[in-house]
Amino acid sequence: MKKIIILAAAISGSVVFAQEKKSDTVKTKSIEGITITKQVFKKQSDRFVYDVAASPVAKGNTTFDLLKQTPLLSSTDDKTLKIVGKNNALIYINGRKTNMDAESLAQFLKNTPAENIQKIEVITVPGSEFQVESSDGIINIVLKKKMSDGTSGNMRMSNTQNKYNSSQASFSVNYRKDKLGISGNLNGGENIQPQSYILRNGTDQLKNESVGDIDDPNKNIGGYLNIDYQLNEKNNLALSWNSWANRSYNSTIDLFNTLALTNDKGVTETSYTRTKNREDARNYNNSVNLNYEAKLDSLGSKLNVNAAYLIYKRFQLSNNNTMLPGKTNWSDFSRTGKTIIQDIPQIINNFSGTVDYIQKFKNDFTLSVGGNFNKTKTDNDTKNLTYDYIYNNNQDLTGIAVSPETNHFIYDENIYGFYLTLEKKFSDKFSGKIGARYEITNSLGTADSYNPKNTSEPQKHQTIERDYNNFLPYLSFNYAINDKNNISYSFSSRMRRPSFWELNPVRNYITEVNYTQNNPFVKASSTYNQELTYMYKNSYFLILNHSYFKDQITQVPLQGFTKASDGTISKQSVLRYIRTNFGDKQEMSAMVGIQKTFFKQYLTLNFNAGIQHNINDGSLAEDPTTGETFVDRDGKALVYTNNVKSTSLIVTSNNTLRLDKKKTWFLGVNYFFVDKQQIELGMLKNLMSLDLSIKKNWNDWTFAVNLNDVLKTNVVEIEDYQPNGNYNYIRNDQYRRSVMVSLTYNFGNQKVKKVRDIEGASDDIKSRTR
Repeated sequence: MKKIIILAAAISGSVVFAQEKKSDTVKTKSIEGITITKQVFKKQSDRFVYDVAASPVAKGNTTFDLLKQTPLLSSTDDKTLKIVGKNNALIYINGRKTNMDAESLAQFLKNTPAENIQKIEVITVPGSEFQVESSDGIINIVLKKKMSDGTSGNMRMSNTQNKYNSSQASFSVNYRKDKLGISGNLNGGENIQPQSYILRNGTDQLKNESVGDIDDPNKNIGGYLNIDYQLNEKNNLALSWNSWANRSYNSTIDLFNTLALTNDKGVTETSYTRTKNREDARNYNNSVNLNYEAKLDSLGSKLNVNAAYLIYKRFQLSNNNTMLPGKTNWSDFSRTGKTIIQDIPQIINNFSGTVDYIQKFKNDFTLSVGGNFNKTKTDNDTKNLTYDYIYNNNQDLTGIAVSPETNHFIYDENIYGFYLTLEKKFSDKFSGKIGARYEITNSLGTADSYNPKNTSEPQKHQTIERDYNNFLPYLSFNYAINDKNNISYSFSSRMRRPSFWELNPVRNYITEVNYTQNNPFVKASSTYNQELTYMYKNSYFLILNHSYFKDQITQVPLQGFTKASDGTISKQSVLRYIRTNFGDKQEMSAMVGIQKTFFKQYLTLNFNAGIQHNINDGSLAEDPTTGETFVDRDGKALVYTNNVKSTSLIVTSNNTLRLDKKKTWFLGVNYFFVDKQQIELGMLKNLMSLDLSIKKNWNDWTFAVNLNDVLKTNVVEIEDYQPNGNYNYIRNDQYRRSVMVSLTYNFGNQKVKKVRDIEGASDDIKSRTR
């Protein structure tokens, strides 16, 4: 049900420390292991560097666990990662973007043991050379360099219990012999993602409530294969293949609905229905990338060329039923009132290429220039079949009205990007970087549909063409005042293009009158980011951040009776969560933190605290896909507005306590608190979570137990009251309280040199797949 109820994604993407995907997608390629010794945190040029090499603290953990304990990083949903003050975090390996769609990332990071990481770099404001969108930040994982030939690997198994039981396993291997390096990974798992919902909405004339559960079974399998061959001392050739498959059959929604409607005489009439939905979905993501790298001199100058092909397929078939009370027993809900059968496939093909040229000079000056090309085609052939069951006054079935609908939406997009970056180290104290990207986007969407009320009408053909060019400057400097004090500033401008699924004009039904709706008219939004950082003794820091979003892309709730262009008002009130450009928004944050070890490295403290101020400015009066306006029963216009400001407190604390001298027993205590704040859907109430873990290292084995959300306080609640009397309330419990037991085994020659991780030319496109 990942697509049926987009509310969860919208909520997670809006939380201060949650990430989405999203976005909609973050991506990953190969990650192996992790170790932590002298935990050093420092500021370098345009990034924070967290040295985690050579200590057993992270041994046996997953990559996801380690990232959650990295300064400036956190997660509120145990699925996505967030950088302080950023909407999204992209995962890089050795400076190269990872290569997996967003749905695959969480499982992949959790299934991959982390034993070989040297350091983690947090790039809060990426330079022009990075292909990122909006206010995205970058998490760059730098692997250890190993010198000898041989084979190494690891195996990991884990079992998690929340409402249901789930299991995961992974196997990774690295091989190196002379000029040839091969690395591979196979991982998978099986789980049921449970959610419970309370959805309340209404106007001064009606009240609608839906209460119930969602169960989403998933089976996942995926992996990668990298082959890297050194042609000679200066030239390398590599082939990378990534694959991920997910099957989600028999996903169910079971909601009890109550509708209270006040009639013209002031009498409230209450009716009850039950929503019983079932969905079968599966998706496949396969990509191949060919890389050529030439080292041009001993200073580090190089040429990097990539060519890639990506194919993404998702098939979704859902059966949405509105059940009515029985003829003699109203509580059995044995009669069907309406059935909506939806077939919603999506196929994405992408051809991509990138060229990066980096020239280093002896006077600490670096010139970077490059370009990228992406050609993408998405094919969405949606078919809907609606059955309305007609009953007489005796509640006997007298007929069935069938309404077929089709919508074949094809979206073609070409992106051309060029960048230039100049970086100079003027002295041991002062360095700076300046650059810019120029992006050209040409897109064409075509939708073919027909009128279900008159099938004799000719097919309707609609085209949506958008061409835009963007100049995106970047500036940063870093000044080391002395050995103890450092200050830096960064400015960046970016675009945020809509994800391909956001453009596909389909409805995903939660109930008969409550559904999400995508929008092919969504246009790209602009983001401007500024950040000022002060660091003291490489342990204490202050970060001031400001982000301005113009024409932001988000999900907006519109509710009421719909009014068509001919003045016709619907008989039934609806609630539509619509993807659209919704005004402008500003986010400002001030964060202080400490990353330091105490008591001879027995205690490692990672603590952040600060405030975030949100300024929302948007309004919406009509459905941008149909042109319908929303009114009350008397025909008075209903406009959704969000002009609310909010200031919230944010606290995260990730602590590791070593319990013995031999460094074999470790206790972890992690906590976060996010105060209430205004987001697009309304006021998000406060969130917090306390997580505990215990870990034992024994030779090449690691045993761990994790207790997540011990106090069961990580439950999303959103409440919104409009001046026109409309209200909307969402409570979403994803059963984040859980117990996980894991066992990890490392084998082989642990000095094996890691194969190069290659950035794929299509990586930036993958972030926009589902």
